[in-house]
Amino acid sequence: MTLIRFNNRNRLFPWNNGLKNFLGHDDFFNDDFFGEDSLMPAMNVKEDDNSFEIEFAAPGFNKTDFEVTIEDDMLHVCGEKRKEEEEKDEGYTRKEFSYNSFKRSLKLPISVNQNEEVRAIYENGILTLKLLKNEEAKQLPKKIIEIA
Repeated sequence: MTLIRFNNRNRLFPWNNGLKNFLGHDDFFNDDFFGEDSLMPAMNVKEDDNSFEIEFAAPGFNKTDFEVTIEDDMLHVCGEKRKEEEEKDEGYTRKEFSYNSFKRSLKLPISVNQNEEVRAIYENGILTLKLLKNEEAKQLPKKIIEIA
């Protein structure tokens, strides 16, 4: 019997390395699905003169499943969803559960006004955050850098 070493990078699939070694096909499991980053929602960041807008693709969640905080110039976005279902009938019991979670932390630029309220909207599977800029950052002219 061979013990399979736990790969901390692939928390959901600790047997991944063992299967790769057993099958002898490294390319079979060379897929983003098995990577750590695959559990993170896709993210877009948009900037205009007045604000930053950050979008997270998190379908299947409810707005109460999210926690958004700012602490020490860091924006933390956490999502956690739990689902449990149990069905009892004569002679059998069926119980299912699922658990999804993520946490992303972003270093905020100094141009973000942390004293202003962050607007957060969850709609159609997209969590959108709008962070306003400081007045000083809005007034800075665009600097053009000449290439030698």
